[in-house]
This record gives sequence, structure tokens and C-alpha cells, in this order.
Amino acid sequence: MSTEEQNTVAAVDAIESVARANLLPPNEKLDNAIANSQRHNLPEITVAPLQGQFLAIQCKLIGAKEVLEIGTLGGYSTIWLAEAGAKVTSIEINPKHRDVALDNVSGLDVEIILGSALDVLPKLAAEGRKFDMVFCDASWGEQEKYFDWAVKLTRPKGCIYVDNVVWNILGQDKAKEGKESLLTHVGKDKRVTATVVPMISTAHTVHEGHTVLDGFLLAVVN
Repeated sequence: MSTEEQNTVAAVDAIESVARANLLPPNEKLDNAIANSQRHNLPEITVAPLQGQFLAIQCKLIGAKEVLEIGTLGGYSTIWLAEAGAKVTSIEINPKHRDVALDNVSGLDVEIILGSALDVLPKLAAEGRKFDMVFCDASWGEQEKYFDWAVKLTRPKGCIYVDNVVWNILGQDKAKEGKESLLTHVGKDKRVTATVVPMISTAHTVHEGHTVLDGFLLAVVN
């Protein structure tokens, strides 16, 4: 990591530390979810605490009562969404992750469905399910398909949040003009109005060995 990158990480880390200390109240359930996920050796790729707070605020802003989550992992983001007042339906393909998440979200209004998202999403649509918000934090490779299903399953004026958009576009060298990516896909979709918020993420710095430019896509269904 270059000196410039080290200085950037240190500055962002300092700001995030102050923000966490002042903006995030203590939450034993969230702390226990992180500890339990670590005990079971789940990947340390969950949303950052401030990002979880952002999701909770978004839920409250739109009065979300039904939230769909694609990718449960250990249920950390699920807790943020559920404690904001929503019933959360979460899809997880890994049985171990599902079991840990069930333990972590105990007592909350959460349903975790075990299976591939591309198998589960059509079933939810066939059941006539509609959601106020969809949070997509699943493995990359099928994001365009996930997004299409999310639009079908989200009510008008509901929102869709796709995590790690910038990180993955840069990693796949799709940032250049003319290259197809989730952004070009969403840009052609007249059913939604969308934006991308780039950010510097220190959450993955330890794993990646360098500063990570990341960001999320936020869309509202017209």
C-alpha cells in the first residue's frame, strides 16, 4: 500500500471511528451476531455498522414493512432491517450460513429461505409477494438477473439497494465507456430511477491489502 493510500485509509478510518462512537447506540444483538459469525468462521464480508444504520434509516424513510434480502450471510444486515420495523424475508444458499443467521436473528420477524436466489425469486413472484425494499448483497455474476426480479417484486415507489457495485465493476474492468455492467443494464430499465454512490471503504482493506473504492446502487421503482 502506498503512503498516499495509507494516509487515505487512516483519515477515513478516523472519521468512521468518530461516526460509530457518536451515531451508533450500543446494540447487544448486533454485537452477538458478529461474535457468533466469527465463532463459526463465516466470511467477514458483512455490511459495516454505519452502512447497516443507513439501511435502517432507508427503511424508516419509506415506512418499509416488508423487506426482501438476497444474501443473508450471518444475518447482521438482516437485524438492522428487522429492528427498523420491517418483516424481512431473506434468501441464503449456504446451509451453514442459514443456521448461524437463524440463531443471530432469533426473536425478530425474519424468514430465511434456504436456496438459490434464482430459484426462490420466481416462487415469491408466483405467490404475488410485494416488498417495500429489496437489499441485494449476494455473490456477483447474476446481479442483472437479481435486479430484474427485484424490480418485479418491489412495489411502486419502493427501493432497491445493491451493495458493492463500484468494487465489482472496477474488479471486472467494466468502468470504461461502452463496457456492459450492472450500471448500463439498470440505465436501460425504464421501470426505475437509479443512482450510484461511490465511497472509500476501509472495511475490506485488511483482506485486499489496499484501499478499496466501493459504492452502492440505489434505485426507486417508478
